Amino acid sequence: MKLRFWAPIAALSIFAASCGSDEPDAAPVEESAVEVAVGDIVEVAIGAEQFPTLIAALQSAGLVETLQSAGPFTVFAPTEDAFAAALAALGLTPDQLLADVDTLTSVLTYHVVPGKVMSSDLVGADGLAVGTVNGAEVNVSESMGTVTINSATVVAADIEASNGVIHVIDQVLLPS
Repeated sequence: MKLRFWAPIAALSIFAASCGSDEPDAAPVEESAVEVAVGDIVEVAIGAEQFPTLIAALQSAGLVETLQSAGPFTVFAPTEDAFAAALAALGLTPDQLLADVDTLTSVLTYHVVPGKVMSSDLVGADGLAVGTVNGAEVNVSESMGTVTINSATVVAADIEASNGVIHVIDQVLLPS
């Protein structure tokens, strides 16, 4: 179990260390306007006041304590607009989503990667398969400073917490 947990992180670390940008003028992923806050991932997300749906979902799924543990974790946090679009596409109300704890847990853990992965670690990534806490993989790519996770774009990166990092994305990631 430990090998399955750490193997993707080791692979990502080796990949990130061995590749560099062939384009010296490539713009980096935009740094977040949110200052580095003191606290764990949940405390930083609450303090940012940008993620009320995500916080409510974490509470409903019973994952707050997990994301307050030592970690480290990388969390891909959907914007409020991303949650609204996903709910509309799925034909769900927020209450229906929060009531289905099994599905909610699967979706939320698909947004978490073990380890702390900063945007600078992803320069040159091209369809890199990375294991999530859910057990499924996401595909990570970087091109000209834009990082995508599956088809979601990272719109704010590197919001640091004491136990990891948050990257804000413009879509909710749905496991197969």
